[in-house]
Amino acid sequence: MTYRAPTQDIRFIIKELADLDGVLALPGFEEITEDLVDAVLEENARFVEQAIAPLNRQGDTSGAKWSDGKVATSPGFKQAFNEFAQGGWQGLQHEQEWGGQGLPKLVGAPASENINAASLAFSLCPLLTDGVIEALTTVGTPKQQSLFIPPMLEGRWTGTMNLTEPQAGSDLALLATRAARQDDGSYRLSGQKIFITYGEHDMAENIVHLVLARTPDAPKGVKGISLFIVPKYLVDDDGSLGARNDVWCASLEHKLGIHGSPTAVLLYGSGKGDVGEGAVGYLVGEENRGLEYMFIMMNAARYAVGIQGVALSERALQQAAAYARERLQGQALEGSEGPVAIVDHPDVQRMLLTMKALTEGARSLAYVAAAACDKSRRHADPAERARNKALYEYYVPVVKGFSTETSVEVASLGVQVHGGMGFIEETGAAQHYRDARILPIYEGTTAIQANDFIGRKLLRDGGAVAKALAQEMRATAQQLEQAAANDGADAEGLALMARRLGRAIDAYEQAGGFLLANARSDLRAVFMGSVPYLMLAGVVHAGWQMARAALACLEHEAAGTATQFHRQKFATAVFYAAHVLPRAESLSAAILEGGLANRYASPAIGA
Repeated sequence: MTYRAPTQDIRFIIKELADLDGVLALPGFEEITEDLVDAVLEENARFVEQAIAPLNRQGDTSGAKWSDGKVATSPGFKQAFNEFAQGGWQGLQHEQEWGGQGLPKLVGAPASENINAASLAFSLCPLLTDGVIEALTTVGTPKQQSLFIPPMLEGRWTGTMNLTEPQAGSDLALLATRAARQDDGSYRLSGQKIFITYGEHDMAENIVHLVLARTPDAPKGVKGISLFIVPKYLVDDDGSLGARNDVWCASLEHKLGIHGSPTAVLLYGSGKGDVGEGAVGYLVGEENRGLEYMFIMMNAARYAVGIQGVALSERALQQAAAYARERLQGQALEGSEGPVAIVDHPDVQRMLLTMKALTEGARSLAYVAAAACDKSRRHADPAERARNKALYEYYVPVVKGFSTETSVEVASLGVQVHGGMGFIEETGAAQHYRDARILPIYEGTTAIQANDFIGRKLLRDGGAVAKALAQEMRATAQQLEQAAANDGADAEGLALMARRLGRAIDAYEQAGGFLLANARSDLRAVFMGSVPYLMLAGVVHAGWQMARAALACLEHEAAGTATQFHRQKFATAVFYAAHVLPRAESLSAAILEGGLANRYASPAIGA
């Protein structure tokens, strides 16, 4: 099926909910106009629809192929990546100092969503490259920055993140890759890394690996990890490529989904290449601070994966909705002369509206977070920078965890809308489900996001950010109540949203209060509720944004500028309040019973 970028919803969210005007007024963005943003979004939509989306199915059926250490990407990927590079898309939100375009994250996020929706497997390569650029921009030396960042921004080189090893998944304390110092200041690395996305491919001249490793005298555990640049080809001082480094792709993983994305097993120091034994690497920053530096890249990647969740949801929604309008099956509930399109059946409508509500709610939350990131970096007022920094940090695990878990639900519903045809690969619905399933796992599982959300975002400041957000959400609920009191045509819908949002905020505050109160006395009970609390936060915050969207639609009605889009948006917000926001209360109830549930956990599973 044909993918169309949801530019109307994107524009609505960035302008009505995410404060595009406020972002464009920030220092450094003065020359960026709303017309320019619209032009970028239009061109991005055209590019991904024409150049990337047609590759999605082929990437799934004819994935990357490995042969003797080399990887040939899926047919069409190399040409499309060349067009991606020439279009300047890699540098969209990176600093102009190094050749980027310097646009806000609030503009980069929709562009990223669109390319991910067009082909998740293709988009993983620029996603990881973005993370390498951000890490080197922050902690690289001037020489490292000048050598490695411009070619990546130009799309001539790409980047990867090398953490995982066979014995060291999420627990990086077990990491064993070694890095031996050399007299010339370089290091020689030896070890094995697995699950390296685009660790080897044929789309670029060079691949810049950021690799976690230990020096010989490093402390044990995570405190002894350092970060190294290990290029596939060594780079001379003038930027030209030199000898083939001792980095070798031993194989590609055979995966449930994202077949077009080569997931490599990389051997460092196996005697391959032209530099002798040991991959030549260059220390980033100081020894033993590697994990700290890598988290710069990981945090960027975690937000980006959350955007992928929104993208997969949108793609699955579009396909399911198109199928439901075309598929004739059964008679109308009220009776009909012949079969009707299944979109007329109440439960199909429920599924499609659940998909739509979750997708638009997750998108709104992600874009609001992007605006907070822009303000945290550029606002003229230090207090506002600090406030938005705390807000963005609070939102990142929610965007990552909620959006990706939501994408699995939405893609699964998409299969269900197709019925038996959804289980048949030819329809394409199953691909979205298979592709989505990796999203809650990589760049930190949902549990890792939830543990970070509670440990570093809730407990660290005594719930200050969460409490401040609850006050803002209550103000929105009051606005809904006031609007409903005007007895307009939408009074019932507004009253429903006000009521359900208020109860969801109650659940949010009760759960957060329980976690704060029991963090010292019953830590296991608290973390038994970590994922439910993360999902509760996602449900409530996305619901808040949908409520704000409904109020914005009312303003358009009052001004006489409302369109069919605004009426559909309002209806989707009412559905979210009726069918999604009630989840907050059940999630909160599970958290509040965490102590008792924890007591029975080990006996129940036989631990």
